[in-house]
Amino acid sequence: MQNQKLFNVAVVGATGAVGEQIIKLLEERNFPVNRLKLLASSKSAGLKLKFKGQDIIVEEATPESFKDVDIALFSAGGAISKELVPHAVRSGAVCIDNTNAFRMDPETPLIVPEVNMDKINEHKGIIANPNCSTIQMVAALKPLYDRYGIDRIIVSTYQAVSGAGSKAIAETMRQSKEILEGNDPEPQILPVGSLPVKHQIAFNAIPQIDKFEDNGFTLEEMKMIRETQKIMGDDSLKVTATCVRIPVVYGHSESVYVELKNDFEIEDVRSLLSDAPGVVVVDDPANQRYPLATDAAGKLDVFVGRIRKDLYNNRALNMWIVSDNLLKGAAWNAVQIAEYIAIQQ
Repeated sequence: MQNQKLFNVAVVGATGAVGEQIIKLLEERNFPVNRLKLLASSKSAGLKLKFKGQDIIVEEATPESFKDVDIALFSAGGAISKELVPHAVRSGAVCIDNTNAFRMDPETPLIVPEVNMDKINEHKGIIANPNCSTIQMVAALKPLYDRYGIDRIIVSTYQAVSGAGSKAIAETMRQSKEILEGNDPEPQILPVGSLPVKHQIAFNAIPQIDKFEDNGFTLEEMKMIRETQKIMGDDSLKVTATCVRIPVVYGHSESVYVELKNDFEIEDVRSLLSDAPGVVVVDDPANQRYPLATDAAGKLDVFVGRIRKDLYNNRALNMWIVSDNLLKGAAWNAVQIAEYIAIQQ
C-alpha cells in the first residue's frame, strides 16, 4: 500500500486469534505503520511478537495506552472495548472495533467495505466491524439487493470453532483424539456462556452460538438479523437465522434462501456475483465444484456456489456462502477499513 503518511497503530487483543491475523495482514499489505503498539491483557504482557522482522513486546492494555495512537484495532472482547475504546477516542485515535460493543450504536457506522463504505465518514471516532457470519452474507447479497431488491432472507450457518477462540479449537482437537481412542470426552468450552452445561463438539453439531434471548433466538442469530438491516440501511428487510457450531477449525459456511422483489434469471445472478468485489463464484455442480471451508481457509474472499432458483417461488433463490471467519469475517475486514482511513488522510 503506497502512502506518504505513516501512522501509529495499536492492536488490542494482539495475542488472540484475530489479533494475530491483523498483525500478519498489516505486514503483508505493507500498511504505512510508523510505530506498532501491541496490547493485550496483563497475563500476556511481556510476550514478544514479530512484525517485519522486529520483536515487539506486548503491553498491558490500559486507558493510558493510546497516547499518540492514530488508528486502534480492537479485538479483545466486548467488555474490553466498552472500557477502553472511549479512552482511545479521547486520545485522538480512530477505533476499528471487532466486537459487539458498538455495532448497533446509531452514531457508529457498521462497515463492510464492499457493501457500505460510503457510510465510513460518518464515524465519530469509532467504526464497528460486523459479526463474522454477517459480513460474508451481506457481501454476497448486496449486489442482489441493489439490482433486484430483497424482501426476505433465511440463513442457516455452519460455523467454525475458531470463532469461539483458541480454547475451542484445542477442545475440538482433544475431543476428537479422545473419541478416536475409544474414550468419552469431557466438554469444557462449548457452547461459550455463563451456564455450566457444555456439549461435545467433536463429531457433533451444536445449534447454539452465544446466549439465548427471550424470543428463543440466540444473540448470534439476532446479531445477524439486526446487523444485516443496519448495513443494508433497510429496517423492513425480513431476516431469520439459525446459527450452528460445527467441528471445522477455519471457515464459516452458510445456506442462504433469498426472496427477491423482482424477477431474475439465474445466469444473470451468477454474472452479477462474479463481478462483485471480494466475491468469488465457485458453482460447477456437474464437476462437484462448490465452496468448501477447507478451500476458503487462509483466503480473503467470500466464496459463493450452489446458486439455484427455488422450486416454489419464482423470485427466490438458494445459495451456499463460505469465507474464512478470522480473515474476511474479522481481521481482513478491519484492515480494509484501516487502509481506507489511511488513504483519506
